[in-house]
Formats: sequence, structure tokens, C-alpha cells
Amino acid sequence: MNRSRDSVPLKSLKWYKDLATIKGRRKAGAFIIEGDRAIQQIIDSHPDAVIEIVSINQPLPAYRHYPVRLVTESQFRSLCSTETPQGILAVVRIPVDTYSDTLPDKPGNRVLLLEDIQDPGNVGTLIRTAAAFDYDGVILTEKCADPFSPKCVQSTAGSVLSVWLRRTKNHLKLMESLRESAYPLIATDLNGREEPSILICSHKVLLALGNEATGLSASLLKAAEHRIKIPIDRNKAESLNVAISGAILMYLSSAEE
Repeated sequence: MNRSRDSVPLKSLKWYKDLATIKGRRKAGAFIIEGDRAIQQIIDSHPDAVIEIVSINQPLPAYRHYPVRLVTESQFRSLCSTETPQGILAVVRIPVDTYSDTLPDKPGNRVLLLEDIQDPGNVGTLIRTAAAFDYDGVILTEKCADPFSPKCVQSTAGSVLSVWLRRTKNHLKLMESLRESAYPLIATDLNGREEPSILICSHKVLLALGNEATGLSASLLKAAEHRIKIPIDRNKAESLNVAISGAILMYLSSAEE
């Protein structure tokens, strides 16, 4: 775990700024996470993922094992996406299989599938919620917001590495692989006829949530073993935000009967 503070070559400020783009992140294999609490969450779960700390002031002893780069306040602000930077950020490795088409050898029992969810705040909140309710992994389509974009990472509050992630154009292939391994595909559908209660005490589950405006594709709905909807008063609200829907359903799937 001990690392020399000289083990990371000095990089240009542009290198850090490029991590705000998906091209820059993919090239560097790294992303930025801001704020002490979020960084500590990463360190607690994946200490070896942190590459470097960038700070305005000498950081706390908790960061003593990591290379530290001190910058001016104006330089720091130029690297941050938040309106009120907290004075510290970390450069973190992106897991190598994030953009692959292969599932982990042991996917776990609960997997979330996100189809074309484009708002990074929704994607980040869903990843954070999946981690909170003991989901093991999240599959994202290529049209989803990138899970390591600044707003998405911020919305995860440090939970972005707490589940395995796959962002791929071949999500249907991964879906079929899981279904062949006895994961029932449970799809959210405004026209669904089944109650969310079927999620309670499900040993294995592949829960699919769709685009904010159009929902799930016909291909996913056709493949689903169950098509569920959350009962709401549609005279007062036409629908729920996808992140809220996901939170309700993931809670049900983790609840005991």
C-alpha cells in the first residue's frame, strides 16, 4: 500500500482537465472524484484504485500513502466540475473491464440493467442506490451517460466502484447470458400488468430500467419474464423519475418477506 510521492510523474493541468471528457478518461484509464468524503469512500473500498491526490493545502494524514500534488486555488478550480470545490480531489483508476462485453466470472445475484438513461445525475444516483441495496453490478448501454463522467461520479457520492460496471453496445448479449444462468429479466413498463411485489425475496434478479422519455425498448420488453409497473395516482403525476423508480424497486428486491 505504501507509495512514493515521487512515483507519479508531474502532469500538465490539461491532462487533468481532459479527464472531464470520455475520450480523455478512456485514454488515461482514470477519472476524477472530488471531495474528502467521496474520496474516503473510494479509499475504504478500493484503496489501490487511487492514483494521486490533488489539493490546495497539505492533505490529512489519511492520504499519506498517496502521491500528492499541491496546486493554487485558481488552478484547482479549473480542474473541478462542482460550483463550490472542496479543495481536494483524487485521480482514480477506471476498472479495466468497464467497457468490455464480458460479464464477471461471478456476477452476483442482483444486476441492474440501464437502457439509454442519458442524465448523468440519474445514472449516478442509480449506481449509488444499487450499491446501497446490495446489487452486485450494473450494465449500461452505450447511450447511457458515462458512469465516470464528473456529474455521474458526483451523484454516486463515492460509490461508483462499489459495484461492477459494464458500458457496452452489446447489452442484449449480456442480458441473454444472464437469463441463460437463471436470472429472470424483470422490466419496468408503464403498461405492465404485474406488481413490483414479485421482486420481494427474488434470489436472482436482472432489473431493467429504460430511457427517461421512452422507457425500455421493444426488444427488452419482449424478452422480459416479468413486466412490472409501480402503482401511482396518475391523475396527480404521470410517472416517476427513473432514479426514484429504481430506488423503490431495488429496495423491494432486497427486502425480506
